[in-house]
Amino acid sequence: MNEKIFERVEKKYLIDESQYQAILQVIKSKMQPDRYHQSEIYNIYFDSSNYDLIIKSIDHPLFKQKLRARSYGGYDKVFLEIKTKLMGQANYEEHDNNLGFKRRVLITHKDYDKLTTHKKTVTELAQNNIETSHDVQIAEEIDYMINLFQLAPKILVYYNRESYQGADGLRVTFDTNLKYRNKTLKFHKNSRDRSLFQNDKCIIMEIKAHGFMPLWLVKILSSTHAYPTQFSKIGKAYENIIRKEQNV
Repeated sequence: MNEKIFERVEKKYLIDESQYQAILQVIKSKMQPDRYHQSEIYNIYFDSSNYDLIIKSIDHPLFKQKLRARSYGGYDKVFLEIKTKLMGQANYEEHDNNLGFKRRVLITHKDYDKLTTHKKTVTELAQNNIETSHDVQIAEEIDYMINLFQLAPKILVYYNRESYQGADGLRVTFDTNLKYRNKTLKFHKNSRDRSLFQNDKCIIMEIKAHGFMPLWLVKILSSTHAYPTQFSKIGKAYENIIRKEQNV
Protein backbone atom coordinates (compact mmCIF):
# COMPACT_ATOMS: atom_id res chain seq x y z
CA MET A 1 0.00 0.00 0.00
CA ASN A 2 1.21 3.49 -0.80
CA GLU A 3 2.01 5.02 2.62
CA LYS A 4 1.03 8.47 1.36
CA ILE A 5 -2.52 7.44 0.39
CA PHE A 6 -4.74 5.92 3.08
CA GLU A 7 -8.27 4.53 3.00
CA ARG A 8 -9.79 3.20 6.22
CA VAL A 9 -12.77 3.15 8.56
CA GLU A 10 -12.31 5.55 11.48
CA LYS A 11 -14.11 5.77 14.81
CA LYS A 12 -13.44 8.24 17.61
CA TYR A 13 -14.24 7.87 21.32
CA LEU A 14 -14.03 10.37 24.18
CA ILE A 15 -12.98 8.36 27.23
CA ASP A 16 -11.86 9.01 30.81
CA GLU A 17 -8.87 7.65 32.72
CA SER A 18 -10.63 4.56 34.09
CA GLN A 19 -11.89 3.53 30.64
CA TYR A 20 -8.43 4.16 29.21
CA GLN A 21 -6.73 1.91 31.76
CA ALA A 22 -9.19 -0.96 31.21
CA ILE A 23 -9.00 -0.74 27.41
CA LEU A 24 -5.22 -0.33 27.43
CA GLN A 25 -4.75 -3.51 29.46
CA VAL A 26 -6.50 -5.51 26.73
CA ILE A 27 -4.83 -3.59 23.90
CA LYS A 28 -1.38 -4.45 25.24
CA SER A 29 -2.24 -8.16 25.28
CA LYS A 30 -3.55 -8.16 21.69
CA MET A 31 -1.57 -5.49 19.83
CA GLN A 32 1.98 -4.19 19.51
CA PRO A 33 3.29 -0.65 19.96
CA ASP A 34 3.89 0.79 16.51
CA ARG A 35 7.17 2.36 15.48
CA TYR A 36 5.96 5.80 16.60
CA HIS A 37 4.50 4.45 19.84
CA GLN A 38 5.03 7.63 21.88
CA SER A 39 4.94 10.83 19.86
CA GLU A 40 4.16 14.51 20.08
CA ILE A 41 2.05 15.65 17.12
CA TYR A 42 1.60 19.20 15.85
CA ASN A 43 -1.19 19.95 13.34
CA ILE A 44 -1.60 23.32 11.67
CA TYR A 45 -4.99 23.51 9.95
CA PHE A 46 -5.52 25.66 6.88
CA ASP A 47 -8.76 27.48 6.24
CA SER A 48 -10.26 30.56 4.64
CA SER A 49 -10.49 33.90 6.45
CA ASN A 50 -14.06 32.95 7.44
CA TYR A 51 -13.20 29.40 8.56
CA ASP A 52 -15.44 27.99 5.81
CA LEU A 53 -14.02 24.44 5.88
CA ILE A 54 -14.21 24.12 9.66
CA ILE A 55 -17.77 25.48 9.82
CA LYS A 56 -18.87 23.04 7.14
CA SER A 57 -17.19 20.18 9.02
CA ILE A 58 -19.01 21.05 12.26
CA ASP A 59 -22.33 20.63 10.42
CA HIS A 60 -21.47 16.91 9.88
CA PRO A 61 -22.01 16.82 6.10
CA LEU A 62 -21.88 13.51 4.24
CA PHE A 63 -18.66 14.69 2.60
CA LYS A 64 -16.00 16.90 4.11
CA GLN A 65 -12.35 17.68 3.59
CA LYS A 66 -9.61 19.61 5.30
CA LEU A 67 -6.00 20.58 4.72
CA ARG A 68 -3.41 20.43 7.45
CA ALA A 69 0.33 20.47 7.96
CA ARG A 70 1.53 17.83 10.42
CA SER A 71 4.89 17.57 12.12
CA TYR A 72 6.21 15.29 14.85
CA GLY A 73 8.29 16.53 17.77
CA GLY A 74 11.99 16.13 16.99
CA TYR A 75 11.35 15.32 13.31
CA ASP A 76 12.55 17.81 10.69
CA LYS A 77 9.80 17.07 8.17
CA VAL A 78 6.26 18.30 7.52
CA PHE A 79 3.43 16.28 6.00
CA LEU A 80 0.98 18.35 3.96
CA GLU A 81 -2.25 16.35 4.05
CA ILE A 82 -5.67 16.48 2.43
CA LYS A 83 -8.08 14.57 4.67
CA THR A 84 -11.41 13.55 3.15
CA LYS A 85 -14.20 11.81 5.05
CA LEU A 86 -17.42 10.18 3.88
CA MET A 87 -19.80 9.99 6.81
CA GLY A 88 -21.43 6.60 7.36
CA GLN A 89 -20.33 5.36 3.95
CA ALA A 90 -18.30 2.28 4.88
CA ASN A 91 -20.95 -0.29 3.90
CA TYR A 92 -21.02 -1.85 7.36
CA GLU A 93 -23.97 -2.59 9.61
CA GLU A 94 -23.19 0.27 12.01
CA HIS A 95 -24.22 3.68 10.73
CA ASP A 96 -21.51 5.52 12.68
CA ASN A 97 -18.67 4.19 10.55
CA ASN A 98 -16.82 6.86 8.61
CA LEU A 99 -14.66 6.13 5.58
CA GLY A 100 -11.57 8.28 5.64
CA PHE A 101 -9.07 9.06 2.89
CA LYS A 102 -5.74 10.79 3.43
CA ARG A 103 -3.35 11.97 0.73
CA ARG A 104 -0.10 13.67 1.66
CA VAL A 105 3.29 14.88 0.52
CA LEU A 106 6.46 15.36 2.54
CA ILE A 107 8.46 18.60 2.71
CA THR A 108 10.98 20.16 5.11
CA HIS A 109 10.26 22.80 7.76
CA LYS A 110 12.25 25.29 5.68
CA ASP A 111 10.11 24.49 2.64
CA TYR A 112 6.95 24.89 4.72
CA ASP A 113 8.03 28.45 5.54
CA LYS A 114 8.46 29.11 1.80
CA LEU A 115 4.92 27.87 1.21
CA THR A 116 3.32 30.01 3.91
CA THR A 117 5.20 33.12 2.76
CA HIS A 118 4.05 32.49 -0.84
CA LYS A 119 7.57 31.97 -2.17
CA LYS A 120 6.88 28.47 -3.48
CA THR A 121 3.90 26.30 -4.34
CA VAL A 122 3.43 22.80 -2.96
CA THR A 123 4.03 21.38 -6.42
CA GLU A 124 7.37 23.15 -6.64
CA LEU A 125 8.37 22.02 -3.15
CA ALA A 126 7.31 18.42 -3.70
CA GLN A 127 9.81 18.14 -6.54
CA ASN A 128 12.57 18.12 -3.89
CA ASN A 129 11.04 15.23 -1.95
CA ILE A 130 9.52 12.91 -4.57
CA GLU A 131 9.23 9.38 -3.16
CA THR A 132 6.33 7.91 -5.15
CA SER A 133 4.72 8.47 -8.53
CA HIS A 134 1.69 9.97 -6.76
CA ASP A 135 3.55 12.85 -5.08
CA VAL A 136 3.26 15.42 -7.86
CA GLN A 137 -0.43 14.69 -8.40
CA ILE A 138 -1.17 15.06 -4.67
CA ALA A 139 0.86 18.28 -4.53
CA GLU A 140 -1.17 19.67 -7.42
CA GLU A 141 -4.39 18.76 -5.59
CA ILE A 142 -3.19 20.65 -2.51
CA ASP A 143 -2.26 23.72 -4.57
CA TYR A 144 -5.68 23.61 -6.25
CA MET A 145 -7.42 23.39 -2.87
CA ILE A 146 -5.37 26.30 -1.45
CA ASN A 147 -6.21 28.50 -4.44
CA LEU A 148 -9.87 27.47 -4.68
CA PHE A 149 -10.71 28.21 -1.04
CA GLN A 150 -8.00 30.86 -0.42
CA LEU A 151 -6.53 28.81 2.42
CA ALA A 152 -3.90 29.88 4.94
CA PRO A 153 -2.71 28.55 8.34
CA LYS A 154 -5.44 29.29 10.92
CA ILE A 155 -5.25 27.04 13.99
CA LEU A 156 -2.61 24.85 15.65
CA VAL A 157 -3.65 21.76 17.63
CA TYR A 158 -1.06 19.54 19.29
CA TYR A 159 -1.08 16.59 21.67
CA ASN A 160 0.73 13.48 22.91
CA ARG A 161 -0.14 10.23 21.12
CA GLU A 162 0.22 6.63 22.21
CA SER A 163 -0.32 4.21 19.33
CA TYR A 164 -0.69 0.46 18.77
CA GLN A 165 -0.94 -1.71 15.66
CA GLY A 166 -2.55 -5.10 15.14
CA ALA A 167 -3.49 -7.59 12.47
CA ASP A 168 -5.22 -6.63 9.20
CA GLY A 169 -4.28 -2.96 9.43
CA LEU A 170 -5.94 -2.36 12.81
CA ARG A 171 -4.60 0.70 14.62
CA VAL A 172 -5.61 2.20 17.97
CA THR A 173 -4.35 5.56 19.24
CA PHE A 174 -4.81 7.53 22.45
CA ASP A 175 -4.40 11.34 22.38
CA THR A 176 -3.80 13.28 25.62
CA ASN A 177 -2.75 16.77 26.75
CA LEU A 178 -4.49 18.46 23.83
CA LYS A 179 -3.69 22.16 23.35
CA TYR A 180 -4.42 24.77 20.70
CA ARG A 181 -3.82 28.35 19.60
CA ASN A 182 -4.69 30.54 16.62
CA LYS A 183 -1.72 32.92 16.66
CA THR A 184 2.02 32.48 16.01
CA LEU A 185 1.38 29.25 14.13
CA LYS A 186 4.69 27.40 14.33
CA PHE A 187 5.42 23.80 15.25
CA HIS A 188 6.23 24.43 18.90
CA LYS A 189 4.56 25.02 22.25
CA ASN A 190 3.69 28.35 23.76
CA SER A 191 3.12 29.08 27.44
CA ARG A 192 -0.21 30.76 26.61
CA ASP A 193 -1.65 27.80 24.69
CA ARG A 194 -5.10 26.69 25.84
CA SER A 195 -6.39 23.24 26.69
CA LEU A 196 -8.81 21.80 24.17
CA PHE A 197 -11.03 20.45 26.97
CA GLN A 198 -12.00 22.04 30.27
CA ASN A 199 -11.22 18.64 31.77
CA ASP A 200 -7.57 18.09 30.87
CA LYS A 201 -7.91 14.38 31.63
CA CYS A 202 -10.25 13.75 28.70
CA ILE A 203 -8.67 11.27 26.25
CA ILE A 204 -9.43 10.80 22.56
CA MET A 205 -9.24 7.20 21.44
CA GLU A 206 -9.33 6.54 17.72
CA ILE A 207 -9.75 3.15 16.05
CA LYS A 208 -8.71 2.82 12.42
CA ALA A 209 -9.32 -0.37 10.48
CA HIS A 210 -9.46 -1.68 6.94
CA GLY A 211 -12.34 -3.98 7.88
CA PHE A 212 -14.46 -5.05 10.85
CA MET A 213 -13.14 -4.62 14.38
CA PRO A 214 -12.09 -7.90 16.07
CA LEU A 215 -14.50 -9.39 18.60
CA TRP A 216 -12.13 -8.91 21.55
CA LEU A 217 -12.04 -5.16 20.85
CA VAL A 218 -15.82 -4.94 20.53
CA LYS A 219 -16.18 -6.71 23.90
CA ILE A 220 -13.83 -4.41 25.82
CA LEU A 221 -15.50 -1.32 24.32
CA SER A 222 -18.90 -2.65 25.36
CA SER A 223 -17.82 -3.59 28.90
CA THR A 224 -16.25 -0.15 29.49
CA HIS A 225 -19.26 1.67 27.95
CA ALA A 226 -17.03 3.35 25.36
CA TYR A 227 -19.19 4.54 22.48
CA PRO A 228 -18.17 6.18 19.19
CA THR A 229 -18.87 9.85 18.71
CA GLN A 230 -18.69 12.37 15.89
CA PHE A 231 -15.83 14.55 17.13
CA SER A 232 -13.31 16.87 15.49
CA LYS A 233 -10.26 18.30 17.24
CA ILE A 234 -10.18 21.29 14.92
CA GLY A 235 -13.94 21.75 15.29
CA LYS A 236 -13.59 21.82 19.07
CA ALA A 237 -10.69 24.30 18.87
CA TYR A 238 -12.73 26.57 16.58
CA GLU A 239 -15.73 26.51 18.93
CA ASN A 240 -13.44 27.42 21.86
CA ILE A 241 -11.96 30.32 19.89
CA ILE A 242 -15.37 31.69 18.87
CA ARG A 243 -16.71 31.31 22.42
CA LYS A 244 -13.70 33.21 23.81
CA GLU A 245 -14.10 36.00 21.22
CA GLN A 246 -17.80 36.38 22.03
CA ASN A 247 -17.04 36.67 25.74
CA VAL A 248 -14.49 39.44 25.22
